[in-house]
Amino acid sequence: MLEAGIFDVGVILHLKSLVGKMARTSILMAMEDFYAVHRNYTTKLVLHIRDSNGDNMRAASQAVDLLQNYYVRAIIGPQKSSEATFVSDIGNNSQVPVISFTATNPTLSSADVPYFLRATLSDAAQVNSLAALIKAYGWKEVVPIYEDTDYGRGIIPYLVDALQEFGASMPYRSAISRSANSDQVEKELYKLMTMPTRVYIVHMSSAFSFGSTLFTKAKELGMMSGAYAWILTDGIANVVDSLSPSVLDAMDGALGVRFHVPKSKELDDFTKRWNARYRQDNLDDPPLQLSIFGLWGYDTIWALAQAAEKVSMDNATFQKQQDIKNSTCLGTLGISTMSIGHKLLDAILQRKFRGLSGDFDLRSRQLQSSIFQIINVVRREPKGIGFWTAKHGIIQNLNQNGSEHTYLNSGPNLTQVVWPGEVSTVPKGWQIPTNGKKLRVGVQTSGYPELMKVEMDPLTNAIIATGYAIDVFEEVLKRLPYAIPYEYVAFHNVKGVSHGSYDDFVYQVNLGLVILNADWYKYKIDAHKG
Repeated sequence: MLEAGIFDVGVILHLKSLVGKMARTSILMAMEDFYAVHRNYTTKLVLHIRDSNGDNMRAASQAVDLLQNYYVRAIIGPQKSSEATFVSDIGNNSQVPVISFTATNPTLSSADVPYFLRATLSDAAQVNSLAALIKAYGWKEVVPIYEDTDYGRGIIPYLVDALQEFGASMPYRSAISRSANSDQVEKELYKLMTMPTRVYIVHMSSAFSFGSTLFTKAKELGMMSGAYAWILTDGIANVVDSLSPSVLDAMDGALGVRFHVPKSKELDDFTKRWNARYRQDNLDDPPLQLSIFGLWGYDTIWALAQAAEKVSMDNATFQKQQDIKNSTCLGTLGISTMSIGHKLLDAILQRKFRGLSGDFDLRSRQLQSSIFQIINVVRREPKGIGFWTAKHGIIQNLNQNGSEHTYLNSGPNLTQVVWPGEVSTVPKGWQIPTNGKKLRVGVQTSGYPELMKVEMDPLTNAIIATGYAIDVFEEVLKRLPYAIPYEYVAFHNVKGVSHGSYDDFVYQVNLGLVILNADWYKYKIDAHKG
């Protein structure tokens, strides 16, 4: 039997991470603030904070310990989407609600684990705002650069669908492993430079340190220039205020989308108190700016505390599972009797209030948003330049009448953007790669010009090849997931006289030349007719 009035809650965070430290301070302040206002409440949350250290199995182990030895009624966290996948299964089996305000992977659905609630937005919520930017600037191709994790991969199918609605595509996807070193990141950037696409969407969590390495290396390689466009998803954009000056300097000119937090006096007052408290809790750390994750953590405590008060805890016990054949600790976890877990879940789902983060409503089992702020990193600071709303699309101010916009040369309705390289001209989104070796393709006019005809441009002396064989070759290159720079090399002189026999032509392969043979196509066509 639990002590009357005590409501045990587990909290699992990566306490060494930026978001984990931020959330811990916010959660502890939420506890103090809530019970200072609700002194008459008869049920009080007691938090048991655990460190996952960013490890999936450690997060699961902490959850088992909290359920088995502390009989917690709810678990807040864990932080990562991959950790939440493990812990949500454990909570579901024990009928204990698991509430994460940081796990954003869209594939983590409460349909399979009904006791899991997302007190944050799914990453799928932001894809329309990202697609709106791509459409507004008329870009037709974009390359996502993302961490190769459940979190990183989760957004891709939704982003593909959003882009396809107006004809944009992803010619290549750049997944960066969590174990990648600086040299491997540089190698991937070099690969991107050989491709014509110059628009990148960066989807990395704040805990993924290579988000910083990526931009530092990109600047070193000259990729933070006026030819390139970089767009941040909210994984980085939500915490961009807390990045180091050197990283922000490398990021200069990037755009980003992040959850819009409405201003309020309560938020201003809390932010001042939070800054002082964070410095007190983390004396050896540099100052940190409060982000939306800290606010969601704060509001989650308020929602859970209200729900706990509503749910009667009389005679609430944990009953051991009957099947003891399973020797693992999972087989001995308790299940809440008298439907306490289900009652608590319903009470949380019914809690709708105005929190520090805005409207806090989990009736859909996750937060909903129709407003994202669009930011531009300028001189080491994230500058708000507009908004995206589900109703009005891209607008400069929220008090605008949502008239429809057509994006022509003027671009979207945003405050002036400073692009990489401190230029105001919108990047065209593509560029013929100038670095790296070109594929040299040998061609010569066939006896059948409709299959291949080779000419020389009198002004540029460039070789121009046309015909069916050329059409097939160029179509194949277009369908490759990466770009291959190439040039045609004629196997004859300016007067059209061949440099040698057919055998001499074929021998050029040994010298590094790829040849297109129109006679082979003629042979295949004749064989088909025969």
